[in-house]
Amino acid sequence: MKELDWGRLITAMVTPLDAGLNVDYGQATRLAKRLVETGTDAILVGGTTGESPTLCENEKVRLVEAVLDTVGDRVAVLVGTGSNSTAASVTATKQAEALGASGIMLVSPYYNKPPQSGLYEHFRSVAAATRLPIMVYNIPGRTGVNITPETMARLAEIDNIVALKEAAGSVDQAAEMVKAVKGRMRVYSGDDSLTIPMMAVGAHGVVSVASHVSGRELAEMVRAFAAGKAAKATELHLRLLPLFKALFLTTNPIPIKAALRLQGFDVGGLRLPLVEATDEQVEAIRRAMVEAGVEVKK
Repeated sequence: MKELDWGRLITAMVTPLDAGLNVDYGQATRLAKRLVETGTDAILVGGTTGESPTLCENEKVRLVEAVLDTVGDRVAVLVGTGSNSTAASVTATKQAEALGASGIMLVSPYYNKPPQSGLYEHFRSVAAATRLPIMVYNIPGRTGVNITPETMARLAEIDNIVALKEAAGSVDQAAEMVKAVKGRMRVYSGDDSLTIPMMAVGAHGVVSVASHVSGRELAEMVRAFAAGKAAKATELHLRLLPLFKALFLTTNPIPIKAALRLQGFDVGGLRLPLVEATDEQVEAIRRAMVEAGVEVKK
């Protein structure tokens, strides 16, 4: 296994916005502190949970700087630098490296649907342009293309490709990924609800959304499973399952921003084309939080 200190619970952080839908950097620093204090081992900034498609480059730079200045001495800070342009991904990756990021996450190119050989060359090219450790992000439901275990096996041979966020929604594929990479990289669940099933077939942990509002419970869950306390991990998983489901009842990050507001931590609205959760959706999220035993203030 390549040396890696990102822990088992990585939070894909939302981007707080103010009343004018400008990035609220002060609230971003407060959120980063909250995540660390509630058990997050590493923070991912500028991923799609952070509304990266609607952030401009200057906003992303300032956001990364703010989080690094606040918690960069306590946890790893990763930056989402992937896009459907290899050249743009290389540029963003070099920028993240210059800012002092701990690593990067590269989502597979979306919409242009490259073949497996194109996916391999994309990730290889970005890896060759940086010394940072890289997490590959496979989420075919959003990108339109699935990275196969065979392609991941080839990517695992590249020294600084060290992890995979697997979000195809299949435990079978997750197991095939673990088998294919032969211990040369860590596999993380990209779905909160599949964390324990995936850890059971060899995944290391989770890149989480739910940890914004249930960080302590999630940290306890993954650490219990890793320590061989499967019954305790299962108990926590089943308790949190209603929350996991509710946070994806509509497009992420709409529900998690609503959930944070229900806990009294307002991260603002969303930029179009994303919209606010409906009253019915907010109520469903609130009920799920109560059922899961997660704090609700509103």
